[in-house]
Amino acid sequence: MKKLQKITTKWDLSPLLKESLTEELFKKKLKFYKRKNEAFIKKWKDNKEYLKSPKVLKEALDDYAALLENHYASGSLFYYVYLRYNLNQTDAKTKGFLNRLDEFDTSLENQMTFFILNLSKVPVKKQKEFLKSPLLKDYKHYLEKLFRNAKHLLSEKEENLLNMYFPVSYGNWSKLTEELISKEVREVFVTPKKKEKKTFEDIFSLISDKNEKVRDYSAKVFNDILSTWVDVAEREYNSIMQYFKIRDALRGYKRPDEERHLSTDVDSEVVDSLLDSVTRRFNLSKRYYKLKARLMGVKKLEYHERTVPYGSLDKQIPYKKAVNLVYTVFDNLDKEFGRIFNYFASTGKIDVLPKKGKSSGAFCIHNLRKHPVYILLNYTNKITDVIHLAHEAGHGINSELMKKHQNPLNFRSPLSTAEVASKFMEDFVLDYLEKEMSEEERLSLLMRRLDDSVSAIFRQVAAYNFEYDVHTSFRKSGYLSKEQIGSIFKKHMSAYMGPFVKQSKGSENWWVYWGHFRYPFYVYTYASGLLISKYLQGRVKQDPSFVKQVKTFLSAGSSDSPKNLFKNLGIDITDKSFWEEGLKEIESLLNETEALAKKLGKI
Repeated sequence: MKKLQKITTKWDLSPLLKESLTEELFKKKLKFYKRKNEAFIKKWKDNKEYLKSPKVLKEALDDYAALLENHYASGSLFYYVYLRYNLNQTDAKTKGFLNRLDEFDTSLENQMTFFILNLSKVPVKKQKEFLKSPLLKDYKHYLEKLFRNAKHLLSEKEENLLNMYFPVSYGNWSKLTEELISKEVREVFVTPKKKEKKTFEDIFSLISDKNEKVRDYSAKVFNDILSTWVDVAEREYNSIMQYFKIRDALRGYKRPDEERHLSTDVDSEVVDSLLDSVTRRFNLSKRYYKLKARLMGVKKLEYHERTVPYGSLDKQIPYKKAVNLVYTVFDNLDKEFGRIFNYFASTGKIDVLPKKGKSSGAFCIHNLRKHPVYILLNYTNKITDVIHLAHEAGHGINSELMKKHQNPLNFRSPLSTAEVASKFMEDFVLDYLEKEMSEEERLSLLMRRLDDSVSAIFRQVAAYNFEYDVHTSFRKSGYLSKEQIGSIFKKHMSAYMGPFVKQSKGSENWWVYWGHFRYPFYVYTYASGLLISKYLQGRVKQDPSFVKQVKTFLSAGSSDSPKNLFKNLGIDITDKSFWEEGLKEIESLLNETEALAKKLGKI
């Protein structure tokens, strides 16, 4: 195993702000950012020449890119405050700064709408001229997306009005049930003999506890909470569906998921191909649950038992060892991957240890192109923590590759491919971990990998199918009762789970807590990201030099559509056979797991 010379464990935020943030400095920074943004507005608000000339448009887009590079909205200040907030969410002063910055940024962004709206609505003849101009080649796909979306945009006044009404017409509704449920505190078993009062989030985690009494009681309480709030959720969800129905009619979208596809820069035919391919292979998720039920010694899994971990992965891996392990895997894949990870691990870009008030879970974030990537962990020496490190570092490497090769307008991955780098890196680290395990441990890890794949691919596609069904039904009937929503939900969950998972009483309400449904048709991105990752992994395992092609893809950002980026690699993602290749990787993993379980006499 290769070793790094220096490993840091706390964020160094000095690249964003080198001095303490006082009220005086905060106000001074806001004035600075307002001045920088208003300079752009003053130059281009009343100047319509950029709508006529490729040369002037290039100047305008260069100015816009420079703004996005350095000072857009509140820039470094927002990034700094947001990161500080995630280190201590109980700090009222930081929370106050963050709320004020949200208002400041919204105001500036509303003032900037003129630029995109005006550009989007240039005549088709002029659009073609701009797209053909060599002067604008670096901005071609950015313009393509704007022109494609143009027919769905309203006037500047109408867009600003919708932005202002957005919180009360949708934003507040989308948070209502989640906020009400999050305040729930109920008594549950934390051990077979001990009860404690726990929050909703804690109760949800106890549903996966290895002790049957703990998880069954927690599931009962969990279902009771959902039952308490299902009437509110019914009204909330209908209001959300009503909002999207009205919005889609105003903007002229032909199908409920069209806006999501446009925003994630993917053709509907690609998503349809993915959904159809995965739905046709629901037999794989059904096989997995059959295997899990047999391994757990039951005829059928209770609905809430789907995510109970099989076996034990108690091996402790200290952070320093984890860093060196991940570095070894990344460096063996590609030297640049190793160099970037070394930069994260040794220069204060990863905040490692849990502490009171710190944001839970793990994430990787970037802001403007000039800003460093930062990764947050809550590392407790578990194998899952190593996986989180690899996953988030994958996102970070993706960001650094885009930063190196793309202009600020193309410095982002479409949501449809945002999870590719993270899952790609994560799985190679899992392969490495497997080599150091006993067969019993390996079986446990393989089951965890399958559980993750089933959740990210089959479950999310079933969720998407539910969303499409429920939105379509709403648009026909005008309102759906909780019983109707629950019935549609059970139909689609049962479709991917199969006969070895009970559709237990109460499971019809599990849509209530599922936050993604408040942001419709997003969930397919988990499936697309993982399946694309699986395909790329397979190619690299067959031919290690293919990693150069992977880097090209990860470096491309949003410089072209995912369909075209893959086309450049000789891959057609509208073809169902492409998605089938990724599904074959899942099937191979399932075959391997079943064979190992038989070898060990577990089934």
